[in-house]
Amino acid sequence: MKTTVIGCGRWGSFIAWYLNRIGHDVTLYGRAESKNMLRFLESRSNDYLTMPENVDLSTELSCVNGSEIIVISIGSQSLDALCAKLAEMDVSGKTFVLCMKGIEVETGRRLSQIAKEHLGSKNDIAVWIGPGHVQEFVKGVPNCMVIDSESEDVKSRLVQEFSGELIRFYYGTDLIGNEIGAASKNVIGIAAGMLDGLGLSTLKGALMSRGTREISLLIEALGGNGLSAYGLCHLGDYEATVFSEHSHNRRFGELWIKGEAYDKLAEGYYTVKPLVKMAEENGVDLPICRAVHSMLYSENCDPLTELNALFTRRLKNEF
Repeated sequence: MKTTVIGCGRWGSFIAWYLNRIGHDVTLYGRAESKNMLRFLESRSNDYLTMPENVDLSTELSCVNGSEIIVISIGSQSLDALCAKLAEMDVSGKTFVLCMKGIEVETGRRLSQIAKEHLGSKNDIAVWIGPGHVQEFVKGVPNCMVIDSESEDVKSRLVQEFSGELIRFYYGTDLIGNEIGAASKNVIGIAAGMLDGLGLSTLKGALMSRGTREISLLIEALGGNGLSAYGLCHLGDYEATVFSEHSHNRRFGELWIKGEAYDKLAEGYYTVKPLVKMAEENGVDLPICRAVHSMLYSENCDPLTELNALFTRRLKNEF
């Protein structure tokens, strides 16, 4: 099947590599000024993989015209602008698959909502989420992931088209829950990194348990199924986010607490803002997310004071 992958970063380049491996006719698109695309054009390689010769490389967005499936893997805050450009090209009859985990900061829109507003009248929209790191996949280490969509037919077709020996796909049943769960796990990843930076890694077990619980309550308040937080979109992605050395969000949190800079994208930094706003609007208490938000965005916030505040909250039943 003819497929275009938009985004040539770590995850987008892996998706192109993986889909080519399972038999798709793949084009990888990247902006002409992108350092990642320049590397691929020069050597067909990045820090993680070498792109096969039969994967086409393009710096022209019009390359999507010949594809049935368009997979998007870019920074979540750039999705609206990209979808607006695609809509101007009058693409129709295609399936757009979103492979990012985030929430738009200014509007609080889920990523599928953004794509649907621009492209949904003439195209199908789906999300591809779940655990896994490029560094492990390219070594042959498999994992499980989820495809979700408002359309049962789209889910069924994509699970069949995308399944391979490296990835076992499950059919998602809760688009709201899966998107919120996937986006918010990056915030928990930042919190985990902060614990690592403070030498309090032993608290990660409590972080995982309580983090999943608070996100399940938010999902329910937004109209989703709270159990989704306990699935692959959130809790199932914790090993790759809360513990892994490859996790951008965990590493960002660890270096931030130490006062050191991190130059890679950590989506949780942006996601925590709309999460906290959603919680306030829906009357849901997100103590961990609020603590991360305070530490990242409040001036003169003391991390140890925020952590202590979590421990001195009123006593209550676990469930």
